[in-house]
Amino acid sequence: MDYRIGQKVTGVVTGIQPYGVFVSLDETVQGLIHISECGHGFVKNLEEQFTLGQPIKVIILDVDEYTHKVSLSLRALAPEPNLLAQRAKKHYWTNRRVQTGFQPIADRLAGWTQAALDDLDKGEY
Repeated sequence: MDYRIGQKVTGVVTGIQPYGVFVSLDETVQGLIHISECGHGFVKNLEEQFTLGQPIKVIILDVDEYTHKVSLSLRALAPEPNLLAQRAKKHYWTNRRVQTGFQPIADRLAGWTQAALDDLDKGEY
């Protein structure tokens, strides 16, 4: 096995499971694209994204010399989504200028404490 971490290779999809996609890199080596490495964000259903026999370009994340397992990724090859552009569209409905702090809790704490002590005296706990 002469595959290296970071190497970009082309393989063929040989199996699709709920946890990932098996890819044959050659006649003797098969790797796995874990579901978390299939794309950015949430991946709903791998069978909708992949088909058996589909050629696919992947990057090697890890090669275990003892078990001969190869970890692959599609996500590392895909451009990262621009999360800042999506976040900029979000509108907050709270008024950020008003700083209430802990004052309302401090105002009510004495009353809550007295009510709890009264309940204890009555035997309600």
